[in-house]
Amino acid sequence: MTAFLLIITLVSTATGSVFIPLKELCRVILEHITQTVTGSIIWKIRLPRVASALLCGAYLAVAGLLLQVFFRNPIVGPFVLGISSGATLFVGMVMLAGISIGFAFIHPFFQSLAAFLGALLVTVVLVAVASKVRSVVTLLIIGLMMGYLCYSVTSILIAFAEKERVKGFVLWQMGSFSGMTWIEFYILTTVGIPISFGAYLMGKPLNALLLGEDYAKSMGVNIKRLRCMIVIISSGLAGIVTAFAGPIAFIGLAVPHIARLMLKTSDNRILIPGVFLLGAIITLLCDLVSRTLSAPVELPLSAITSLFGAPVVIGLLLKRRTAI
Repeated sequence: MTAFLLIITLVSTATGSVFIPLKELCRVILEHITQTVTGSIIWKIRLPRVASALLCGAYLAVAGLLLQVFFRNPIVGPFVLGISSGATLFVGMVMLAGISIGFAFIHPFFQSLAAFLGALLVTVVLVAVASKVRSVVTLLIIGLMMGYLCYSVTSILIAFAEKERVKGFVLWQMGSFSGMTWIEFYILTTVGIPISFGAYLMGKPLNALLLGEDYAKSMGVNIKRLRCMIVIISSGLAGIVTAFAGPIAFIGLAVPHIARLMLKTSDNRILIPGVFLLGAIITLLCDLVSRTLSAPVELPLSAITSLFGAPVVIGLLLKRRTAI
């Protein structure tokens, strides 16, 4: 998967409205040429986008795996707890209502900051709930209700907003890596990589949790702390992706299933690195399709990921029903 990821990265960087031969691409990267037209395209446009897409896909896949283990439910994704809805609400407040909450001077990152604050607020509420309730189902329902609450407020904002603002907001909701810069990539790396490593360190407790909470307790796992950590890590990973790329559908839901089928294991010490790589590969492929299939028009990223993810989920549901 690592080798395939490197190949997809090179192909994605070379492919676009201007095709760059592989030999020229390698020369520009290895010699760090930025003064030519080709160098500017690679270093200022394509590489930041490709690198950011790689990380975002990996983070969503890891978040999805954690939540599927936590809820012991194969049809759970990283946005089921209302994290995406919270981020969408705050972005809606900025884009639709024009609320600046005192941070308007951070113009390039204000929208991302708003999304991150929205995701963080929902995460704080969920962590508080997770530390008090024992039932996983109760936490899931509260997360869903948080999502519906945020969605209802967002819908009211859309009803009163101007047409131009609604159009921009709808485009943001479709998800895209267009316009990613090195600064955003550095933030994604600085925040997301340590969180992902924290998820990997939870491999053994997650394996114990697969066999039930009672078994995990008998193995010395602190269930309350583990639940809070899963919520914090999955929310943090999903929140930072939504902040910079918008809501991206199905990656967190479908990739863990594909990884289980490919690796033929449920051991989270193997699955977490596996879904990290596979999420990056699939997201890069979807991004490549979205920007090249009907170039120069860029297709919505969530539409491509949904076209990929929906058949996978339907197949899994049918397979599960047949097994029963």
